[in-house]
Amino acid sequence: MSPRRWLLADQLGPHFLDDDRQPVLLVEVADLFRRRRLHRQKAHLILSALRHRAAELGDRAVLLRTATFREALAAVDGPVEVCHPSTRAARDFVRSVPGLTVLPPRGFVTDRADFADWADRPRRGPLRLVDFYRYAKRRHGVLTGPGPADGDRGAPAKHTLDVPPPPPIVEDDIDAGVRADLDRWERDGVRFVGRDAPRSHPATAVEAEDRLAHFLRYRLPAFGRYGDVMSAEDPVLAHGMLSAAFNLGLLDPAAAVSRAEAAWRSGDAPLASVEAFVRGVLGWREFLWQLYWYVDPPYRGTGWLAATEPLPQWFEDLDADAVEARCLADVLAGVRDRAWAHHAQRLLVLGNHALQRGWRPTELVDWFQRSFVDGAEWVMNTTVLGMSQYADLARVDTRPYAVDGRYIDEISDYCTGCRYQPDRELGDLACPYTGGFAAFLHRNRERLVGDPRLAAELAARDDPELREAVLAQEEKRGSNPP
Repeated sequence: MSPRRWLLADQLGPHFLDDDRQPVLLVEVADLFRRRRLHRQKAHLILSALRHRAAELGDRAVLLRTATFREALAAVDGPVEVCHPSTRAARDFVRSVPGLTVLPPRGFVTDRADFADWADRPRRGPLRLVDFYRYAKRRHGVLTGPGPADGDRGAPAKHTLDVPPPPPIVEDDIDAGVRADLDRWERDGVRFVGRDAPRSHPATAVEAEDRLAHFLRYRLPAFGRYGDVMSAEDPVLAHGMLSAAFNLGLLDPAAAVSRAEAAWRSGDAPLASVEAFVRGVLGWREFLWQLYWYVDPPYRGTGWLAATEPLPQWFEDLDADAVEARCLADVLAGVRDRAWAHHAQRLLVLGNHALQRGWRPTELVDWFQRSFVDGAEWVMNTTVLGMSQYADLARVDTRPYAVDGRYIDEISDYCTGCRYQPDRELGDLACPYTGGFAAFLHRNRERLVGDPRLAAELAARDDPELREAVLAQEEKRGSNPP
């Protein structure tokens, strides 16, 4: 008898099964949604994806709704196996279940043994994305050899793209059932953040494939030029909003990378755009996954920077209406309304503000995991602590993602119409990011002088009177909504 494959909620694509006859187990544990205050749309997507997968598999699948996973496994006759989970807690649990076979991880391109072999090389030094990405491209033969001549990446000339909208996601009876259950849970006291809305992220492999195909055809060509641009006019721009589909296991990253490379070789997308996309999938995504398992104990921050303030309630509640700074209001509203923001918005608006205000990094990690539809522990733990908040002694990146309002003005349309002025550091019109950046530098002066870029910024702010004035201003502003 073939073992029944237990598909976890982030293992829902066809590449997590061996053939089209294998029996499947899917499990819903409602108590998980009571333990943490998730975004309403994140909870909807997880349940919708699980139930859609069960419907697709038909009689091959058993969907159990139980109080615990252990209870569900005890109710299944015959042998059960599961692919390696994506969190340490889940890994420890599956290892504790007698008779449950744990298979190697799937849904990633680089093997963990290969990563360890690369990371353990003598004189390796700090583990950096740039080195791993170069290794991964060679190891998997991606973007090697000759291709078509590439055009100039150039600078964005506008903040909107004239491309067709992505294929619509049409909710069905399964989604209606999920929404009814979530409504009932809320009446029973389960608390969510964010707003409910029609599902906008794929819950099936077919929907994910449609979105990927649309991205590759219409948005990938502009991804290199617009990937880091932030716009109130067009919050998506060149992004495919595919991260949740990858993290639910609906898309195979190896296949997506191959198709992006094929777009470059056929002349349908420039190398700069394809390189940017492949770096995100084969580079950052793989690097963060591997670091999560390679580094033990896990990243939990070191208190290296002055970051001891709790997350304020307005931020916890996604209260964008309380914020006057246009960039922060727009991005926070996007999280509230879509449970999503692209990487530049996460790092340079949300994470940058938290870093400047000295908020506790571990609380920010939890907020990102709960508030974003793609919020996975292995992603956020390393990204937020290691990149955004610089809380791990620069093991992931060489500098904190701290910038002032002038930089935000360069790569966005947010400052137009904002009550604050990005070039003002002091006064009623001082941009909270410009004043906040200066205060961040002064508070952490002794820790940051070794960073050449930040040392230059500090040297430009050596007036002691100005320093004290900025620190007093930003201390008064504190963690209040700017």
